[in-house]
Amino acid sequence: MKSIELFSGAGGLALGLESAGFDHLALIERDKHACNTIAHNATQGHPSAKKWRLTSDDVRNISYPDINATVDLVAGGPPCQPFSLGGKHKAFNDDRDMFPEAVRAVRELQPKSFIFENVKGLTRHTFASYFEYIKLQLSHPGITRKPAESWYDHLSNLERVHTSGTPNGLSYNVVARLLNAADYGVPQNRYRVFIVGFRSDLNIEWSFPKPTHSIDKLLIDKWVNESYWDNHKIAKRLRPDCPDRLKNRIRRLTSDIIVNSDEMQRCRTLRDAISDLPAPSSKNSKILNHSFRTGAKAYPGHTGSQLDEPAKALKAGDHGVPGGENMIAFGDGSYRYFSVRESARIQTFPDDYEILGSWSESMRQLGNAVPVKLANIVGRSVYHQLVNSVGQ
Repeated sequence: MKSIELFSGAGGLALGLESAGFDHLALIERDKHACNTIAHNATQGHPSAKKWRLTSDDVRNISYPDINATVDLVAGGPPCQPFSLGGKHKAFNDDRDMFPEAVRAVRELQPKSFIFENVKGLTRHTFASYFEYIKLQLSHPGITRKPAESWYDHLSNLERVHTSGTPNGLSYNVVARLLNAADYGVPQNRYRVFIVGFRSDLNIEWSFPKPTHSIDKLLIDKWVNESYWDNHKIAKRLRPDCPDRLKNRIRRLTSDIIVNSDEMQRCRTLRDAISDLPAPSSKNSKILNHSFRTGAKAYPGHTGSQLDEPAKALKAGDHGVPGGENMIAFGDGSYRYFSVRESARIQTFPDDYEILGSWSESMRQLGNAVPVKLANIVGRSVYHQLVNSVGQ
């Protein structure tokens, strides 16, 4: 299955889709640091990246007709700053809004399917009309906005076409859902919007993969059967007490037969992700990207990630990240910053994939990335549906 990826960043989505079965004809990224990371791993012969063909350019400069191949998937994560909760929330008034370029790629390449990812902020009430506009553009990419037409008038036109039930030309069946990466085995509470579409003429039926991991199962394994602590070989005298705020909830869970089933695995924690790594070294480390970073401090509202919970969502920043998402809060009251390798583990990057740049720059790349495991799960589901449709 052939794919084109826009806004590739450090390669998280690309790695996940590659392992799901897609063969990238091109990865398009303009940020020089992210391009350095992708190019470095390709030249080092990384099993997934060594075949990648990177185009270091702005997507607005790309001529898709030059790609002389049938494309099964277009994927990417358009820059999220216009919709980020930490940004200025300008959406369609922000020149960093690249969703129009995502729509152009779909219109010109006419892929069988697409996967786009963006921040939770896209679902805010403030952006409701524009989010609907994005989905309708992707549903009917051939209906372009006229030069003098406002986006709101274009939305009205798209609504009329969509409700007619008889769209003309290229059209896609589009679904969107807010997913938490922790529900799929990523050791991080990371909410992201995924928009998936299949070309209408394929008559494909699809739904998002069901969650595989449960926070309730984690609570049971920690505070009822205590298997979590046993697995990590933590002596009983060193185990924390169950927080009072959770006791009533756990009593309810223990009476629920669903929790005791084997259908769901427990959510993975920060300890699950990094416990087999040695402490980061202040000297040259033999482990890629695993150097010690000084200066971590806690203060009100900046408390870090608890070791025995899924980590907070990594963010594209360093010292000033609100909430302390990029540092660990140990049970003894101490704190330290994540090493780049620990952050890569949290984002489920493979250990042999190196992130290039300073600590701050590397954390920015990882904070902007799609978790590899989540990309793989969504991508694998789309891949299998496409394969099955060929045989129908």
